[in-house]
Amino acid sequence: MTAEPGRGPLDVLVVYVPVGDTEAVLQALFAAGAGTVGDYRECAFVTRGTGQFRPVAGATPTIGTVGDLEKVSENRVELVLDRALRADVVAALRAAHPYEEPAFHVLETADVDPA
Repeated sequence: MTAEPGRGPLDVLVVYVPVGDTEAVLQALFAAGAGTVGDYRECAFVTRGTGQFRPVAGATPTIGTVGDLEKVSENRVELVLDRALRADVVAALRAAHPYEEPAFHVLETADVDPA
């Protein structure tokens, strides 16, 4: 028996996205199957903050200049995904995100219903 989307072991993806690119990244993540919780689709939590980074030699920054500290208005986006979709969702994230090296992490959730 195959688990229904959003009802099996889940991961949580957290990614930082420039404000103006957030909707496009979310749509790519949803298309890859992320953001499903039971009978709900396109679920996400988005909050605004300031990201910072300093591109170093070898970088090709989308925003900023090599050697200079850059501060950008970004959204922290959090959404769940079926663990089996992890590779596809991360690939979709990398393809849709405007940064050369997007900052993100994937967290495995605890099994709260072992039955």
